[in-house]
Amino acid sequence: MSAELSYSLNSDENSKVRSAVKRLTLVNFRNYKYLRLNLSSPFIILCGENGSGKTNVLEAISFLSQGRGLRNAKLSEIKTFDFLAKQQSSPVFINNSGWAVSAHIENNGEEFNIGTAVESVVKEFEYNEIKEVERRVVQVNNQKLSSQNELGNYISVIWVTPQMDRLFQGSSQLRRSFLDRIVYAFDVDHGRRVSSYDNLYRQWLQILKSGNINTSWLNALEGQMAEIGVAIAAARREHVQKLNNFIEQNPDDIFPDAFLSLDGTIEKMLDEKPAIYVEDFYKESLAKQRRYILFNDTNCGINKTDLCVIYKKKNVPASLCSTGEQKSLLLSIILAHAKSLFYLRGLSPILLLDEVAAHLDNMKKDAFLTKIKNLHLQAWLTTTDLFEFSNFREASQFFEVKNNTVQEVLLSEYI
Repeated sequence: MSAELSYSLNSDENSKVRSAVKRLTLVNFRNYKYLRLNLSSPFIILCGENGSGKTNVLEAISFLSQGRGLRNAKLSEIKTFDFLAKQQSSPVFINNSGWAVSAHIENNGEEFNIGTAVESVVKEFEYNEIKEVERRVVQVNNQKLSSQNELGNYISVIWVTPQMDRLFQGSSQLRRSFLDRIVYAFDVDHGRRVSSYDNLYRQWLQILKSGNINTSWLNALEGQMAEIGVAIAAARREHVQKLNNFIEQNPDDIFPDAFLSLDGTIEKMLDEKPAIYVEDFYKESLAKQRRYILFNDTNCGINKTDLCVIYKKKNVPASLCSTGEQKSLLLSIILAHAKSLFYLRGLSPILLLDEVAAHLDNMKKDAFLTKIKNLHLQAWLTTTDLFEFSNFREASQFFEVKNNTVQEVLLSEYI
């Protein structure tokens, strides 16, 4: 670890949590008709049986950032139904048919309120067919944002879920999403670019599937896809390099250091060719793919890129490591990402750690939490064992999740 970094982590000036949710309010969210939590500690421990709703609280916080949350859920899947939860005492509903999340945030001495909710929009389609669709709206200090991507200017949220334990052996799409969240934390426009590319790709694919080929339209779409796709690839390359450099300069003393690389045609071409050349190549490739894309017989495109991770000390791909080593590598990347985000961008992330202790021995579990504490980050942790994180009781608030309620408890009462 560099001298500058070591000093910053142990300086008395930085003993407080740099960024935190101080108050969280949920309305019609999953199993909660109404929930309000007031927070004051670095570690927020949510304890309850499996299926009690612990992860739902973390998911709500994840919606304070860009995207579809830690479950990648559709908006329609979130709202509470009466048979799932009991009516709480006289809440004021923002939207009886939708859901809402709001939070009071402290970030490096500044305070602001973030809110997000679902609203219904009536759209008219062809043949006089009228359809009602839902969309997510976001606001900061009661001012509506033009895009949810702007949330990255106010808050950064990093999460680890049990599903990510198999990140290195799952599909490449999961690793791309993981990578794109890392890039978005540094470059808030990255989310807009990825969303635009996905929208263009869906239009392009729909035309090809319809059989009603409009060459001019396809050429226009392919030109836009090539331009945006190369920008996405360039951003991925840049931030993978930054993260590798940061890991190289600040090796970890407990968790294995990782080396990240990209396996993608466009990203590799950018290593040797100027962007304008790669754009032309990408556009020509899309045109050539028209006859093959319906059979998925191609791997040329930024929507096929894979994130490759190597365990540096052993020089072994993460996919070939043991389950415990894979979990340690994941947490190593998360720690490096959190550190670099603060030291390169000045933004302290909030961590959502769902059953994070799985596959970790007690030494690594305590070491991981100690590192988070020394980084002065707020972390939300879930567990089925109230005493699993008791070594950090002085820095924690404990909540029992049961019967669609979340109640603060004093650990001393259970000893």
